[in-house]
Amino acid sequence: MAGLDVIHQAIKTCKDCDLCQERTNAVPGEGFTHAQIMFVGEGPGLNEDKQGRPFIGAAGHFLTHLLESIGLHREDVFITNIVKCRPPENRNPLPAEIEACRHYLDEQIAEIAPKIIVPLGRYALARWFPGEPIGKLRAQPKVFDGITLFPLYHPAAALHNGGLRSTVVDDFAKLGALLAELSHGEFAGRGDYVDAE
Repeated sequence: MAGLDVIHQAIKTCKDCDLCQERTNAVPGEGFTHAQIMFVGEGPGLNEDKQGRPFIGAAGHFLTHLLESIGLHREDVFITNIVKCRPPENRNPLPAEIEACRHYLDEQIAEIAPKIIVPLGRYALARWFPGEPIGKLRAQPKVFDGITLFPLYHPAAALHNGGLRSTVVDDFAKLGALLAELSHGEFAGRGDYVDAE
């Protein structure tokens, strides 16, 4: 856990890109420090910026519901974003901002050593598969550097487009089936928990 604490303290004081100028709080991520599954979103929103915690707005509540639908809790997984500070007005992160934060995500992955990473949405997917559309690769396991990637639509997509909701729910069920297949139900398990404090 000490390793993640060091990484997260560095994120909170980071000035590697201009996003630091308007942030209230950097949002390193939170969850089980040895999680076997890691969720990676795009970037913090307004609520996350205020509280320094990832996925706590409407999309976060939906993500919590989706996790529970496959027998997991937030405490079982690790949740973070591609960029750790909120882009102004929730705009898309710029390439330079993504690049400035890249090493932090790499360090988190190395420290946590998840078996599965779930990129949520196209910006997270582009970290591993640049230029590939999320609609093409969603809910299909891909192995990358020994880690299984399972891309999914961002929960916010279902909130903005109600027609996607059933797709998101169905895709999450496929993630649950993959977890059961890979672990025989052993993914859920509490341990050290690191939060934004």
